[in-house]
Amino acid sequence: QLQLVESGGGLVQPGGSLNLSCAAPGFHLRYSAVGWFRQAPGKEREGVSCIAASDGTTYYGNGVKGRFTISRDNAKGTVLLQMNSLDPGDPAVYFCATGGPCWPPISSREFTSWGQGAQVTVTS
Repeated sequence: QLQLVESGGGLVQPGGSLNLSCAAPGFHLRYSAVGWFRQAPGKEREGVSCIAASDGTTYYGNGVKGRFTISRDNAKGTVLLQMNSLDPGDPAVYFCATGGPCWPPISSREFTSWGQGAQVTVTS
């Protein structure tokens, strides 16, 4: 199992943007399927987005389509999640994960390596 590290969380006003990054120290994520998940207090972990290992196909959860974009930074070996138009439904701890397949619906159950999470807060 890999150790993953998320960065870029923080506090933003409604309508604002944040960029999250997922890295695996000592390992390049370029050829790995990577998923982003989020979990709000009292709620189940939810699949946000994933990027496939084979061809870079991307999938998004229904609540974030058109607002979030997942991509790879191949030079750094990281996976990014750009989050735009953040709204009060988005605050959660955001996790990246690998070791699982990327296809819809994006399920956390098959991913084996996880980061510690990054807090995203949306408040005016």
